[in-house]
Amino acid sequence: MKQQKIRDLHRDLGYFYVGLIISFAFSGILMNHRESWHPDKYTVETKAINVGPLDEAKLSPKFAEDLGKQLGIEDKMRRSSVKEGKFKISFENNDVEIDNATGKGEIVSFKKTPLISHTMKLHKNTSNWWIYYSDIFGLSLITIALTGIFMIKYGKNTFKARGWKLAVAGIVFPLIFLFLLA
Repeated sequence: MKQQKIRDLHRDLGYFYVGLIISFAFSGILMNHRESWHPDKYTVETKAINVGPLDEAKLSPKFAEDLGKQLGIEDKMRRSSVKEGKFKISFENNDVEIDNATGKGEIVSFKKTPLISHTMKLHKNTSNWWIYYSDIFGLSLITIALTGIFMIKYGKNTFKARGWKLAVAGIVFPLIFLFLLA
């Protein structure tokens, strides 16, 4: 491929995907910290409840759905679980947590954070058309990276002279974290 065609491809893919690159990078940073806070939603109300002691043997998804209706929760139930003596129910716009022994708990109602929740949804979306678009995006990022290697042809800053060292460091750094976390 000619030098100018490599530059043109690199530039045009960069321009085409600049919005998606920024959006993915932004939502990726937010998702990295989702255990500390919930960037995609914010609490609008917290309400104390007391439903009486709960029998763990009877805590099923059907029970959770019925309890949600009794508590006045109208949105769709996602899941329910029992952990460490607490019954947790997750709805689209509400979370319920109840201590099984006492029956005391709370309903936390929340709303989606505008823009932030939408960009984070890009990372979580699994619809077929989005998966294919994301695959094309991933291939384009690989193309941008590879064409970037060949953009500088002469001098001390070429890939052959200097860039390969940075590329190796860029590969080794995440591998170190993978081995440390494994």
